[in-house]
Amino acid sequence: MKKEPLIILTGPTAVGKTELSIELAKAVNGEIISADSMQVYRYMDIGTAKITKEEMQGVKHYLVDEIEPSEGFDVARFKSLATNAIEKIRENGHIPVVVGGTGFYIQALLYDSTFEDDESDYEYRDYLQGIADTKGAEVLHDMLKVADPESAEAIHANNVKRVIRALEFYKTTGRKISEHNNEQRAKESPYNFCYFVLNDKREILYDRINRRVDIMFDNGLLDEVKHLSDMGLVKDDVAMQGIGYKEVFDYLEGRCDEAGLREMIKQDTRHFAKRQLTWFRREPLVTWVDFSQIRREDALSYMLEQLKEKEII
Repeated sequence: MKKEPLIILTGPTAVGKTELSIELAKAVNGEIISADSMQVYRYMDIGTAKITKEEMQGVKHYLVDEIEPSEGFDVARFKSLATNAIEKIRENGHIPVVVGGTGFYIQALLYDSTFEDDESDYEYRDYLQGIADTKGAEVLHDMLKVADPESAEAIHANNVKRVIRALEFYKTTGRKISEHNNEQRAKESPYNFCYFVLNDKREILYDRINRRVDIMFDNGLLDEVKHLSDMGLVKDDVAMQGIGYKEVFDYLEGRCDEAGLREMIKQDTRHFAKRQLTWFRREPLVTWVDFSQIRREDALSYMLEQLKEKEII
């Protein structure tokens, strides 16, 4: 049976996915599914660098502004929504283009990962959350370093939810979640796909990140987080775990000044970009689009050539 086409466009934060994704979608008659764990939330526009209606240029987007910030969102829910979106896009006669930087989500969709309830241990999960709350996220992360060093390298200590998930998986299955992820990567995908990863020289990428954070502050990031706080959201909410949100709560609670906050967000975002690249380098069958070797203005034509070679378009 012929596999259905799927295009993926990813890369580290601030590398330039949004602009290029619109050009690509227009060129292939595509519609876009966001693989971003934060842009799915309503009212969170500035800190997520969410694509605007103007930037969409009429290209239909899925999984942007879909759920309330008070709701939980995880990889299983992403996969379910994204799979439904793929069906709708095909019904519309278009090609699905998955765009975003959450590599774990992309992997789950691409290789049709399954998520079993028997991999959950809610009592142990609550116990781990208690450790994070009382002793701090670093203590929890140190536990993961012992159990699964590869996962500890890929998951930031502040991402308590994913640290807990990795420890829970290890306890309930006796296996490392990093090994599970590597097995998922080795599975055959049900799609005829092309997986593009954008990259640039480190100093250029870091400069783009720093400038993006400055723009977020200029556009009103502090007011956006204050508004979310007024809506009743707190630092521990899943939606507030994104970079640029959890740090602002420290500022609002008087633990740092604005200059320190700005630098903290820049540093956390740079570290996040590094971890994203670590993830993508482990992915097999990716096509790197490195702006240190391909000019940005030539990237689209290069990608279209690759898509033709793979008979996706």
